[in-house]
Amino acid sequence: MSTTTLAVLVPVLPFLGAVAGLLLGRIAPGFVKPLAVLPALAAAVLAVLVAVRHGAGPAIDTATELTPTGSVPIELSLHLDGFAVLVAALVGVVATCVQLYSTAYLREDPRYPSYAALVSLFTSAMLLVVYSGDLMVLLVGWEIMGICSYFLVGHYWETEAARSASLKAFLVTKLGDVPFLIGLFALAADAGSFRITKILGAVAAGGLDHPTLIALLLLAGVAGKSAQFPLHTWLPDAMAGPTPVSALIHAATMVAAGVYFIARLLPVFAASRAALVVMAVMAAVTMIGSGLAALAQDDIKRVLAYSTVGQLGYMTGALAVGDRGAAVFHLLSHGAFKALLFLGAGVIIHAAGTNSLGGHGPAWTAWPSASPTPSGR
Repeated sequence: MSTTTLAVLVPVLPFLGAVAGLLLGRIAPGFVKPLAVLPALAAAVLAVLVAVRHGAGPAIDTATELTPTGSVPIELSLHLDGFAVLVAALVGVVATCVQLYSTAYLREDPRYPSYAALVSLFTSAMLLVVYSGDLMVLLVGWEIMGICSYFLVGHYWETEAARSASLKAFLVTKLGDVPFLIGLFALAADAGSFRITKILGAVAAGGLDHPTLIALLLLAGVAGKSAQFPLHTWLPDAMAGPTPVSALIHAATMVAAGVYFIARLLPVFAASRAALVVMAVMAAVTMIGSGLAALAQDDIKRVLAYSTVGQLGYMTGALAVGDRGAAVFHLLSHGAFKALLFLGAGVIIHAAGTNSLGGHGPAWTAWPSASPTPSGR
């Protein structure tokens, strides 16, 4: 089987798992957990295999035109390079860990079938963003993640905090998505294509007529999705959702998508010095502000949330000075350690019975060995 075929299967498998999980959740509940874990595991294995096969080889770019438009063509395009295959492997591994963890964490939750299906769909959408070679296909995954985050953050919808947090996450990210959508169409109009490789070629040839406007519009969408100042406020409140959801959002999906987008289209932003200055200022304010805000938090999950905001600021700052390698390295390392931090926080919360750091007290030394698969919130 070719590397391209394997890469196509990576986002498709979690999507099929999500559909099957929703259809069989009520009539055959015994299949829900396998349908949650096995597609994610298979996608992770295939993503790692694609990364190993690709190695440091040349980029693979294939496309099929979906429909003639009479102007800018819309294509179903797949793009594989060293950056994309590494991020896809990270997404697959973290999603598998989250699904495994959730089987025990939410084992007594009657809404687990829909939760597991949404996590699978969330994973599929992020993998679509990572492997996409066309901005319209990328936009589909981008928007699906926003919808999934609304339902997952509001999983405990019977509480006011969860309802407010899910609505806030949806509205704030959509506030950034409106200029982002305008920026995508403006970029395609200037470059003559939605295909990323053709856009980068047009940028290299100096073919953009409005580089600053386009970069700033796109940056607004990134600020919303990656929780950068001033659209960062939704992420700490999103801690009202289940802890495994926090691990997935913070480590490998949603917030990572914005940084990934800038890294993939860095020449577009680099074409405008003003946009880089705005990006650098945004990153600096985000880093400093999130660090100060974290000092005032007593909720362990909110501390980790502000940590994520700050770390994303570091990545954005690295991209603002043109160091894509440093940003990508930190994106991968942050995904690994932040997933472990949130999953570990779930164990602590379960053992202590509270999210409050002050409520743990001397119990740190008195706890027995905590189970790695807690069943509380």
